[in-house]
Order: sequence, then structure tokens, then C-alpha cells
Amino acid sequence: MQSFTQRLFNVRRDEVAPLTAAALYFFFVLTALMVLRPARDALGMRSGLDAIRWLFIGTALVTLAVNPLFGWLVSRFRRLVFITATYGFFAASLVAFYLLLTLAPSAVGEASGRVFYVWFSVFNLFSTMLFWALMADRFTLEQSKRLFGVIAVGGTLGAIAGPWLASLLVKPLGTASMLLVSAAFLVLAIVAAWTVAWLQPGLEAGAAGADERAVIGGNAWAGIGSVFRSGYLSGISIYVLLMTVTATFIYFTRLQMVAALGDDTDMRATVFAQIDLITQVTTLVLQAVVTGHLMKRLGVAVALAMLPVLVSLGFLGLAIAGSFAVLVLFDAGFRAIQRAVTRPARETLFTVVTREEKYKAKAFTDTFVYRGGDVIGAWTEGGLAMLGFGLAGLAGLAVPLGLGWTMLGLWLGRRQQSLATAKVVADATDQAVAASPRRDVLEGPAPVASPPA
Repeated sequence: MQSFTQRLFNVRRDEVAPLTAAALYFFFVLTALMVLRPARDALGMRSGLDAIRWLFIGTALVTLAVNPLFGWLVSRFRRLVFITATYGFFAASLVAFYLLLTLAPSAVGEASGRVFYVWFSVFNLFSTMLFWALMADRFTLEQSKRLFGVIAVGGTLGAIAGPWLASLLVKPLGTASMLLVSAAFLVLAIVAAWTVAWLQPGLEAGAAGADERAVIGGNAWAGIGSVFRSGYLSGISIYVLLMTVTATFIYFTRLQMVAALGDDTDMRATVFAQIDLITQVTTLVLQAVVTGHLMKRLGVAVALAMLPVLVSLGFLGLAIAGSFAVLVLFDAGFRAIQRAVTRPARETLFTVVTREEKYKAKAFTDTFVYRGGDVIGAWTEGGLAMLGFGLAGLAGLAVPLGLGWTMLGLWLGRRQQSLATAKVVADATDQAVAASPRRDVLEGPAPVASPPA
């Protein structure tokens, strides 16, 4: 019999251990990232705000170049080996940056700041991509609908703990020491990843990822090719692209409207903090008690359509009212639904594809396509501003994008369900064939025809 807590969070008793390990894994990853964000911003801003758009392009190109290397790791090594190698590389890089900052501080300038900014952006994308790829490989579609929202709570808590730790430790230890703190959390993430992979309770029979000794195989470029060959994977990539483009639109709209309030830095910081507070509280509530029930009852398609519907209504409201209060509600709602509902729902889409696609195609989508959306959004917004189009012009572009994005989300949800059904039928057929006794064993060899007289 389930307890009230298990019913509230939509979790079965045998899933508590792997769920806890997964949430801790995400907590460690997000804490490692958020501890570093102040250092990233401080070093990256040395080149000025105008350089950020170019750094977006640099990050997109680096993620494209790194994808074949990651694909090679996935093709040649077992799952836990390439996961450990990826996080280990980033941890070693943090130690190297720490040694550079402490032993050769004079070498730290605009160029090194740009390098660290791009490196952090790549680190950010690959570390979270790898986490969700393991989740899609570890849990079934039915489990993912119920559990991914609760698992995401660990990431939200990590996003809160990271800045808190940074504010607490920077003064006594120094900014450079945050790199070592982040590296330590990455080591803890590796331990948690091994725990998630090896904990068997809650993993249904026949689920992907049960054989940890298996090597995925394939070639280094398979992920990129899969995205262009598969309509389903291409749809996921377009969904991610539209999401990041509109998120960038909202980001620059927020910067402009906050800047219009005045030049006081403390006032701006207070406004951003208030938006973040509303976002974090709303996200935690949605992740913990809403997302799992929503996807289980209404389906992934509805969950995927919620964010683009909000985008269309939000930009329409900004174009009509143009008030700062509308922006605050829109921005906080967008980020809360994106983190609490859209991200878990989007990650369930990868539970019905092959193991190779879960890691290789997902890496391409969650790194290059994601950062490419940032680039398109940033330069599109800048181009509209140069042409004199204000908020109404941006809304005129965002609203139809949101409508098309909604249709795509509904299609992806329906397509996922059809793929899941086909997989169940195929698995049942394979099991039936394997379980049925061979005819030649039961009946002996077929009789040989007598030679003609």
C-alpha cells in the first residue's frame, strides 16, 4: 500500500532508491554549474556586452566540433566509461583553469576570459545533456512520465545551492577556489551516475540500459545523421530550436525593460532577484507535485504544448499592455514551465528511440541545436532593434512561431505514443518467438520424400 507521500509524488516503493540517486545526481551537476556562473560572467564580461553575441557563435561552433568526439566515445566504450570520461575531463579542466588563475594570474585577460566563457557554455550543455540521456536510458516511458518532474527537483535545488555556496565561500577562499569546489561536485556526480546505473529496483524487465556491459557501437557521426534521417528526431531538434529562440527573445526583452526602469545597479539586481525568486518557487511546486500527474493524466503532447501557448499569449500581452508587471509574470511563468514541465516532457521523447540515438542524436540536439537557437535569437532580436522594430515587431514574429511550435509539440507527443506502441508490439512478438519451442525439436526432422519409382 502506497503512503501519502508516494501518492503525492506519484512514486512506487521500489522506485524510491533510484529516484533519490537520480535527483542527487542532478543536484550535484547543477550545483557544479551554478557555483561557476559568477566566475564565468566576470571573466566573459571583460570583453564587453557586445562580445556576448559573438561568443554565442563561438560556443555553437565548438559544440559542433566536439559532437563527433563524444560520438566516438559512445561508440567505443561502455555507458559508465564514457560518462565518467566526460565528467572527468571537465573536472580536470577546472583544475587546470584553477592552476592558471593562481600560478599565472597575469596571463588572465580578455582572451582567456572568452575561452572560459565558451568552455563553460559547452560544459553546461554537455553535463546536463548527459544526465538526461542516462535518465532516458535508465527509466521506461511510463516511469519517465511520472518521475522526471520529481527528479528535476534535484536540479532546481542544485541551482539554488550553487549561488548560495558561491556567496558563502568566495570571500574566505577566493573566486579561483570555486573551480575546485565545482570539480568536487562533478566527482560526486560521477558516483551518483554509477549508482543510478547499477540500482535495479524500479527498472522494468526489458528496459533499455539493463545490460551495463554492452557497448553501443556505431560511428562517431551517427548522431548527426540520425537527426536528419528521422522525422521524429528532426522534430525534437526543431522544438528545441524554437524554444531557445523564443527564450532569447524574452531574455533581451527583460534586459531592455529593466534598463528602462533606471540606471541604478542595486535596483536592477533587486528586480532580477525578485523574478528569480518567483521562478524558483513556482518551479519547485510544479516539479514536485504537478508535472508527474499532468503527464500521466493529460499526456506528453499537452505538456509539450503548454510552453508555446504561453509564449504566444505572453508576447501578445506584452504587445498590447507593454507593462513591466506583465513581463515579470510572463518571464517567471516561462522559465518555471520550461524547467518544471517542458524539460521533463521533452526528455521522455528519448525513451522510445535506440540507445545510440539517446546519446549521440541527443548530444547534437541538446548542444549544437540548442546553442544555435541562442545565436539565431540573439542576432534576430538585434536585427529587429537596428531596423527600428520595437516590442510589437518582436511579438509579430514570436506569436506565429509559438503557434507552429504548439502544433509541433502536439505532433511529437502523438508520435511518441505510436512509437511506444510499436515497440511494445515488437517486443511482445520477439518474446513470443523466443519462448515458443522449435518445431523441428518437437517433431524431429522433416520427412524426406521417397524417390520416385
